[in-house]
Amino acid sequence: MISFSIQEINEVLKGVIVGNTTINITAPEQLELANTSEISFIGNKKYEKFWNTSNACAAIVNEDISIEPGDNKAFIKVKNADLAMSQVLELFAPPTPLFSAEIHPTANIDKTAIIGKGSRIGAGSYIGPNVRLGENVTIYPNVTILDECTIGNNSIIWSGAVVRERCHMGNNCIIHPNATIGADGFGFRPCPERGLVKIPQIGNVILGNGVEIGANTCVDRGKFSSTILGDGCKIDNLIQIGHNSVLGKFCIMAGQSGLAGSVTLGNGVMIGGSASITDHVTIGDGAVIGGGSGVTKDVPAKATLLGYPAIEARDALRQWAILKRLVNESKK
Repeated sequence: MISFSIQEINEVLKGVIVGNTTINITAPEQLELANTSEISFIGNKKYEKFWNTSNACAAIVNEDISIEPGDNKAFIKVKNADLAMSQVLELFAPPTPLFSAEIHPTANIDKTAIIGKGSRIGAGSYIGPNVRLGENVTIYPNVTILDECTIGNNSIIWSGAVVRERCHMGNNCIIHPNATIGADGFGFRPCPERGLVKIPQIGNVILGNGVEIGANTCVDRGKFSSTILGDGCKIDNLIQIGHNSVLGKFCIMAGQSGLAGSVTLGNGVMIGGSASITDHVTIGDGAVIGGGSGVTKDVPAKATLLGYPAIEARDALRQWAILKRLVNESKK
């Protein structure tokens, strides 16, 4: 079993040790579940009250903590406990699934595909004509990558994912299980003679460097040109990104949220879970859309919106407070 002393962990974190523990640390765990050989973290002062009842022998804490660790326990003080904990999780991360061969014999690879040095392809995967895989790409079993796609260096595609034809992915991307990149955009028009006529979607999807796409998420191809996700975007599970949407750098979308077609997000936009953005809306740099909100018009940079339809957060909170008072008064 892997284990580290508190000093060895701090060599990675470069924090300040308060107190001491002689116990070798075997795993990270949340405060209320940790045992005596595990390390936890306190990322907010409101959680200090849980330390006295925790069995953890150590914790990663912010510099402003106001409690002491106790007997044979230790804190590592850092500027940001959440970020430091991510480093600790990396120390204890188990190995990824093993490949018995770099290219499994059951993988179906077209003769025109180019496979970069050090890339691995799992059982049952399909690599289509003129596909280019960069160096050190990992394709897990039962992945489909169709014609003329490019996958950048060090990218990882998990089982069940589909990358449709002519889509392009940068370096260091991660595609989680059963995600679909480049499915047809949702385009139909009523026709008296033919009912609903499908509008061909002849564009593609372009993912920048360091993009992560969650499980069962769909990023639709553009109708004309490209659906684009900029460098560093992080997309949760069960998300819909409509055709011809363009996301700037380092946007983040939480689970079950969705963009309709031709939505534009600036850099650093944050979208909460189950939020929905109507078509042809532009959301400015650094804006925040609260969970469950419905955005129907353009949003300025750095704004925070809540509600359905979404409005400025301060106005939404005032409205909710007024409604609560009215309800309470009606009960009297």
